[in-house]
Amino acid sequence: MTVKESDKEIEIKRLWWHSRRGMLELDVLLIPFIEDIYSSLNDEQQARHRDLLESEDPDLFMWFTTKERPIDPAIGQAVDLVLASVKP
Repeated sequence: MTVKESDKEIEIKRLWWHSRRGMLELDVLLIPFIEDIYSSLNDEQQARHRDLLESEDPDLFMWFTTKERPIDPAIGQAVDLVLASVKP
């Protein structure tokens, strides 16, 4: 394993723990996204997702239930990616 691979694994583990929000509704969206999708995103999309994870749980809940949209369009794109990952 190279150092670069090790760094990526550490980042994924850190993001996985950061995705555990304490709200089941958020956990069932964010954790599978990290496990299954995050690594396939480009650098810009990954950065947006990391920024998304800095948001407060009530905001995330409103965005993921589509009751509100984020003011920041980049965060909105990250929300859209997560929602698209769960749609059939």
